[in-house]
Amino acid sequence: MTKAKKVNIITLGCSKNLVDSELLARQLSANGHQVSHEEQEPREVTIINTCGFINDAKQESIETILEQIEVQKQHPNHQVYVMGCLSQRYRQELAAEIPEVDGYFGVDQIPDIVETLNGRFDQALLCQRNLATPAHYAYLKIAEGCDRKCSFCSIPLIRGKYKSKPVEELQKEAAYLNRQGVQELNLIAQDLTYYGRDLGNKSLLAELLQRLDERFPFEWIRLLYAYPLGFPTEVLEQMSQSRSLCKYLDLPLQHISDRILYKMRRGHRAKQTYDLIELTRNKVPDITLRTTLMVGYPGEDERDFARLMEFVREVEFDRLGVFTYSEEEGTHAARTEPDDVPEHIKRERADELMGLQQEIAYRKNQEKVQQTHQVLIDRCDDRYYYGRTESDAPEVDNEVLIDHKDCGDLQTGRFYQVQITSASAYELYGVPENISLAKNRPGHDPIEGPAR
Repeated sequence: MTKAKKVNIITLGCSKNLVDSELLARQLSANGHQVSHEEQEPREVTIINTCGFINDAKQESIETILEQIEVQKQHPNHQVYVMGCLSQRYRQELAAEIPEVDGYFGVDQIPDIVETLNGRFDQALLCQRNLATPAHYAYLKIAEGCDRKCSFCSIPLIRGKYKSKPVEELQKEAAYLNRQGVQELNLIAQDLTYYGRDLGNKSLLAELLQRLDERFPFEWIRLLYAYPLGFPTEVLEQMSQSRSLCKYLDLPLQHISDRILYKMRRGHRAKQTYDLIELTRNKVPDITLRTTLMVGYPGEDERDFARLMEFVREVEFDRLGVFTYSEEEGTHAARTEPDDVPEHIKRERADELMGLQQEIAYRKNQEKVQQTHQVLIDRCDDRYYYGRTESDAPEVDNEVLIDHKDCGDLQTGRFYQVQITSASAYELYGVPENISLAKNRPGHDPIEGPAR
């Protein structure tokens, strides 16, 4: 018998890491441990699932480890274990610098962690998880690793080559999540586009989506992180006709300057990018497009950045995030390109790009005022219910705020028809349908447009 322990799992980084933490939590709970996610009170065991993708994430991971070591000093029986991407890549260095940690584990060593805590890893539970998200939404990780050759990215060095999960295995996991009451399924991988290519000659993403759409009553199925090169355009046809596929697509484009795209080894040029965006909007006219862009890549000059600004102004993405270039050791860029754009220039360019996007986002949100949208309620506090439309992924996109004064009791995890009454750049305010919009709404904060 395993001696039961109170275990807290702290997850840093992306939703792919979160899925790993949920899988570990299920295995530990099956062995009798009391497992929590992000618990504030000290537990007997803390497991930190680290991120090692960019410098800021590495720093956050190290700071979190050091915080838990301080807790350990106050509670001598407290054990601290470290897993995930940072540990995978820098295990020896971390062990030398922070020897107080009781054990370091890589990205594929969940069985070893279970055994270290005197448990038995159960293969029969591979499709089960203890969710760290609210019960009504979850992530479905359809693959590990990446086969792309992007010059700036360390993921292939950390997670290895692309490895698709078989469709049948993903169906079992989806069935489990459906039985747990999940309403929204968010498909994730380092690259959704490549799914199935390691198993044959073509993407199997469309086949997977068809099975999920036809066999499970999820209200929303959302696609996150689809590489633009080789995107299976038949998915767009599915999206336009499906009952559950969200009209939402996350295409991390990184840049639009042909010169920078070539240096990044992205495999596509500006024309292909424009063509894909045009095709996507033609096939799915009301689609929400999200992208991620990078500024400050080695050699990026004012003309490259001006081209990027022009691109964002022309395309008017619904959702957009910006990163500054971070040199990652072992990558092609780190070996061949001097990090020659000063940090303050990187920050200035990022701020300028996000300032432009804020104006676009504000204008697009103003167009939604007086429209009615289906909204999924995620959470509430003393003043507001917070929900999302089909156009918004969890944690990264807009929220819809509904004042308690404007409605009765709403339930987390339920869908409501909500009329949008006002908007800012990144928030919508609304009231559930059939409730009078004529009454005064004292106490609401002014809804301002973006700073000019």
